[in-house]
Amino acid sequence: MPSRLSHLLAVVSTSLLLCACSSVSLNQAPVEDRNPQPPKAAAQAPASAASTPAAEVKPPPGAENAGKPGYYTVKPGDALIRIALDNGQSWRDVAKWNNLENPNRIEVGQVLRVVPPGVDPSAVTARPIASAPKVETRPLDAKPPVASASAASAAAPTPAPPREAPPKETASSDDDGLAWGWPVSQPVSAGFDEQRNKGLDFAGKPGDPVLAVADGRVVYAGSGLRGYGNLVIIKHNNTYLTAYAHNRAMLVEQDQVVRKGQRIAEMGSTESDTVKLHFEVRKLGKPVDPAKLLPAR
Repeated sequence: MPSRLSHLLAVVSTSLLLCACSSVSLNQAPVEDRNPQPPKAAAQAPASAASTPAAEVKPPPGAENAGKPGYYTVKPGDALIRIALDNGQSWRDVAKWNNLENPNRIEVGQVLRVVPPGVDPSAVTARPIASAPKVETRPLDAKPPVASASAASAAAPTPAPPREAPPKETASSDDDGLAWGWPVSQPVSAGFDEQRNKGLDFAGKPGDPVLAVADGRVVYAGSGLRGYGNLVIIKHNNTYLTAYAHNRAMLVEQDQVVRKGQRIAEMGSTESDTVKLHFEVRKLGKPVDPAKLLPAR
């Protein structure tokens, strides 16, 4: 009996010893597998980030002029044509003043000069430019000059003396001596609204003549400004631009000198749901009510 008990105790002792050894092994293995590599990787990440110098952020062109008078900071969705129109300039002049190799590539945050170099942005001068001798007239209208002149005179109403019309509060000074006329013979279909309609609308038929309202030079003729369709912009002096939108055909080209009453386009419906002329007057780039400048009918 004692021998059996001794044998049983020996077996139990051996089993407990084996279990104890097995228990230590299971506790150690996961710790060894988990610790070595991850802490080193985690420790290396900040060191790597710290050792790599921060990437240099190059400021956009002209950033040193941001906020200065006579400069404009490009915003998302901007186009050079729109920037030039809103500042009363030709887009080609703006491109030249800023040494833009590709006028279609401007970046958000870029600062553009929108006044001629050497000109005080706060000084307003209004010297007529329509008679500049260096610009060659290149009419695109296929009709003979006599026919064009007669068409223009037939379409243009006979204006009353604008300087004597009492309702025109700004006619004596704000027009800078320009002899204004109407762009079409049709009545106004939608008036000026500073928020919703930055000019006057005139309903008409396809091909109705569109006339220059004053002497000037064409600074844009194209369809690159969204919402305006085929657009003609005329610069009359350093103060005023006029814009003629949604044309079916444009009968002038850029840099062409035009005269008051000259046929410059044909009324159409490009980027419009109806045939109409949308006409704007910009004073130093800001839309103003054309009805305050045009002569009484």
